[in-house]
Amino acid sequence: MSESVHNRIALLRAEQDVSRRDLADALGVHYQTVGYLERGEYNPSLHLALRIAGFFGVPVEVVFSTEPFPRLSDQTRPA
Repeated sequence: MSESVHNRIALLRAEQDVSRRDLADALGVHYQTVGYLERGEYNPSLHLALRIAGFFGVPVEVVFSTEPFPRLSDQTRPA
């Protein structure tokens, strides 16, 4: 069983035009921590995960998953 946590932080940042530094400042963490999270080099605490989801205004399961998220390019487009 894998202990890694997958996330969509980079995708959400891009969609909402938020820099790593801006997100880090809003969360009260170092901007490098955001990079570590995005690359899966660091798993957030539950408290931090909930704060990240709250920042983006989405449920935590939209941002984080124990299973890899499907790539957007792999999803079929409606006709």
